Amino acid sequence: MQQLARGLAALWLAAFSAGVLAQARELPDFTRLVEEQGAAVVNISTTQAVRRAQSGGGGGAAPQVPGMDDDEVLEFFRRFVPRQPGPGQNPGPGGPGSPGRESRSLGSGFIISNDGYILTNAHVVEGGDEINVKLTDKREFKARVIGADKRTDVALIKIDGTGLPLVKFGDPAKLKVGEWVVAIGSPFGFENTVTAGIVSAKGRSLPQENFVPFIQTDVAINPGNSGGPLFNMRGEVIGVNSQIYSRTGGFMGLSFAIPADVALDIQKQLREKGRVARGRIGVVIQEVTRDLATSFGLDRARGALVNSVEKGSPADKAGVEATDIIVGYDGKPVDSSSDLPRLVGATRPGQQASIEVWRRGQTKKLNVTVGELQEERVATRDTPKPKPQAEAPANRLGIVVAELTAEQKSQMKLQGGLIVTDVRPDAKAEVRKGDVLVTLVYKGQHVELKSVEQFNKLLAGMDKNSVLTLQVRRGESVAFVTVSGLTDKG
Repeated sequence: MQQLARGLAALWLAAFSAGVLAQARELPDFTRLVEEQGAAVVNISTTQAVRRAQSGGGGGAAPQVPGMDDDEVLEFFRRFVPRQPGPGQNPGPGGPGSPGRESRSLGSGFIISNDGYILTNAHVVEGGDEINVKLTDKREFKARVIGADKRTDVALIKIDGTGLPLVKFGDPAKLKVGEWVVAIGSPFGFENTVTAGIVSAKGRSLPQENFVPFIQTDVAINPGNSGGPLFNMRGEVIGVNSQIYSRTGGFMGLSFAIPADVALDIQKQLREKGRVARGRIGVVIQEVTRDLATSFGLDRARGALVNSVEKGSPADKAGVEATDIIVGYDGKPVDSSSDLPRLVGATRPGQQASIEVWRRGQTKKLNVTVGELQEERVATRDTPKPKPQAEAPANRLGIVVAELTAEQKSQMKLQGGLIVTDVRPDAKAEVRKGDVLVTLVYKGQHVELKSVEQFNKLLAGMDKNSVLTLQVRRGESVAFVTVSGLTDKG
């Protein structure tokens, strides 16, 4: 009996050991990758002379570090460069605000050529009077900035060296969600730190980041990892670590990397010209919701809805119209409005591109000569204030409208349109007093609004559960507002 028990125990132990070994074999081994690629990852420190005393919030961007102000409601996408006190910041005569003190920031980068070109983030080297690069073999170099692009947060710097170790690049398009990836960098100044995780998503759009389809991972990224490489399991760089999503200032499981192909295109332009040229076509767009798609007769929510077209712009010359939905650009689908700025921005100014639009229930193809994106301009003209109106009954949207005067039409360069004079508490449409309603879209049909009688008659003929869209002019901005459902007929 005892022999039988021992035999069973031995069998169980063997099976358990085999299971553990099998499981261990399934887990990834990063040692070879780190040994082969770690030497090409560098620590970057910048020194900046502080020429005037600084108080809370004054002059320049504050370092994004744990312990800074945090909004209780909104999470923030943050770029991180930890700062350390420089030699002149020790307590002494004159205090910490003394002229001439230095602040130091830390980041990461990686060598892309054996003669010393290095990729990093633009925010790592921004404002640095002196840039120092340290290799894993403890050699240190002074670096100079070849160029930096804030829109994509990519910078190219150069050190004087030969025979330097360098990384190899992979294709981010072949990256799969769920695939293992590895980051190497200098979080909090701890050089050549290795962290690993998986790809959580691809093609992410972040607020105020229109030109980068970010790779989202759960790799631990912290202050100092900025500008470091993201590797696939073949040891190829497929991204540049740039941002994290955090409410506390520390890692919370959401990290974002700039795809390697985007970074390489930017560095090529920076190396050749010292600047980046981006395409533009001159349209203001918004996302297409399911209700908007229904109003415009589109099969599903996709594309970029054109709110307005800049007069004389490439899009205007190509025949693009407000209320068009751009569903394709240069042979590529536009599934989301965020796709269009990336596709257009990646087109070199002066090149020809095709645009596929959905217009009044049909697909139409247009050709455009792409212009060059300049600095953003801010519109300052306000919408004319509506003149006082006598008390009037609200329509089925719960709003009161009036016809534009000849002076208002001339000032706004409109042929028609109705100005909102009152919005009742139970209003169905999310509009404000002073908004101008230009067009109504219903079941794919576009109707220019010219009179109060015409507008209210259109509403009166609709079913209570109708979905319609209003083209709304507010100041210099144009947007489409969708309304789902109307009040009962009076």
